Amino acid sequence: MQLVIRRYHPSDKDTVLSLFSAGIKEHIGPCFQKAMTSSFYLTITLSLGLVGYLLGSLLLALLLPAAWVGLIYCCCHELYAGYVAERLRTDMKDIVGNYLSRPDDCFWVAEAEVDGAAQVIGMVAVMSMESGNEKHGEMFRMIISPKSRRMGLGRRLTQTVVDFCKERGFSKVVLETTSTQMAAVALYKKLGFKVVASHREAHSPSWLVLLVQVTILKMEKLL
Repeated sequence: MQLVIRRYHPSDKDTVLSLFSAGIKEHIGPCFQKAMTSSFYLTITLSLGLVGYLLGSLLLALLLPAAWVGLIYCCCHELYAGYVAERLRTDMKDIVGNYLSRPDDCFWVAEAEVDGAAQVIGMVAVMSMESGNEKHGEMFRMIISPKSRRMGLGRRLTQTVVDFCKERGFSKVVLETTSTQMAAVALYKKLGFKVVASHREAHSPSWLVLLVQVTILKMEKLL
């Protein structure tokens, strides 16, 4: 597959937004599965079924666990779908203005020939940040089409960001990902990134993030 990593062009917008939305929302399922298979949540599910049974109602024995499972799924959905909606209203609404209007920022797409036609199959962005007298790059919007994974594209896109930041004399590259995205975490560690902090501050209420048992990991690579 002939692959080209190039700067974003406005004609890419529809494909990029579609890829971004699908790439983020695909984490809903793994997030839900990880939460519900924890020993604590399995205990809650079984206990609710037992409570319904002890109350003498087979219907309650089914409905109480179902309501609990439904609540967790809705929370997982809101966490990721809500994030997509927020980003589409803000920075992704004007990619050129937000990522290509300053010389130290950039937004790239990975383009390859698919079924005889050029198609965007991945993306990544970086923004310059200042901290005192130092500048560093913050990496955003790393998304790869499911059909194009396990081909080294994530490594190439990340390295594109690292090289861009090195050329500008930045002190480091930082990024945030979630505890659900373990494949991404493993890739970043292989490329020299380290987890330096974790938190649960997100666009969603803190109780929702806590309920779905997602942790946001901050990682950085010194240059």
